[in-house]
Amino acid sequence: MAKKDYYEILGVSRDASPEEIKKAYRQLAIKYHPDRNPDNPKEAERKFKEISEAYKILSDPEKRKIYDQYGHAGLEAEGVGAGAGFSGFDFDPFKVFEEVFGRSSFGEGFFGEDIFEDFFGRRTRPRSKEARPGKDLHYVVKISFEEAAFGVKKELQIPRYEKCEICGGSGVAPGSQSEICPTCKGKGYIEVTQGFFSISRTCTRCQGRGTIIRNPCKNCRGTGRVYRTRRVKVNIPAGVDNGSRLRLRGEGEAGVGGGPPGDLYLTIKVNSHPIFKREGNNIICEVPITFSQAALGGEVVVPTLEGKVKMKIPPGTQTNKIFRLRGKGIPHLHSYGRGDQWVRVIVETPVNLTREQKELLKKFDELNHGNGQPRIKEFWNKVKQIFGGT
Repeated sequence: MAKKDYYEILGVSRDASPEEIKKAYRQLAIKYHPDRNPDNPKEAERKFKEISEAYKILSDPEKRKIYDQYGHAGLEAEGVGAGAGFSGFDFDPFKVFEEVFGRSSFGEGFFGEDIFEDFFGRRTRPRSKEARPGKDLHYVVKISFEEAAFGVKKELQIPRYEKCEICGGSGVAPGSQSEICPTCKGKGYIEVTQGFFSISRTCTRCQGRGTIIRNPCKNCRGTGRVYRTRRVKVNIPAGVDNGSRLRLRGEGEAGVGGGPPGDLYLTIKVNSHPIFKREGNNIICEVPITFSQAALGGEVVVPTLEGKVKMKIPPGTQTNKIFRLRGKGIPHLHSYGRGDQWVRVIVETPVNLTREQKELLKKFDELNHGNGQPRIKEFWNKVKQIFGGT
């Protein structure tokens, strides 16, 4: 089933601005949130995931560019998108929902935790911004066929937010301290009584942190994080395949307010090989042989992942005959042993024959009388049975 267009899902034009895309997502996310549709939760959840997926792609400039140029197929080729198991990143529609509404320019008190109270009828207390985990990062790593087979060590350049080394992530200038917010008294929220109900809203003065920084760190400007490009070393194990995913714990972005760092997810993309094709842990290659080698037998040189080896060809070998080289395939991922290599021999018919060669072949054919070609004889016997004649 063909996937729907992301712009059509959100109801925006292809030249829509990021603000228009975000606005469209907000309206649809509230409309189709499963908590607002108790009568038809499955259909609401399907729509909720669909619009969240569309927003996740179109809100990312790089992924949107790939999608605009190549559509869903382009995203799948990069290891991103539902067609590839959405392997390009961990996709949680509820996390997308929280990220969008938690960062609203109207303040978290309006589109933050209170939205669950206002729209879904819940009684919840806004969470403090003091400690939040860092974002997970997702990258596609391209490796060669041989590197996938035997493993490789890679050093990646990863741009990310890291903990400020000057203030240690607190956002406070050295020698200074944060102060308890006088408005919420350090709770991060304030309670407003409306008739019989008491509603909690995020404190607008401290933005839910519970503290106020009067002397922010100059290096990170009070955010507690700085943007850096960091070299990350990764060991890609032997036996990985196209689309395999690796998780590096703690190598994502730094958390906020002392929160734990996110993880780094790597999606492996294996380049094709000019000779070998992979099927599971086995590899297949085709080796052309001459007419005389096929007829007389002998040894032929066969390429493998570890170099050339000699393989015996029995007399009378037919084209497309498959031979097995044990243990010459791909190592099993996270276990012992290897697959095999399957060699398909192709008998190549000679071309551009000289006069002498033609005469020799004619002589061979005269001497043969079809006795050395059982398949031809069998075929014409069947023709006689069907159509009769001699």
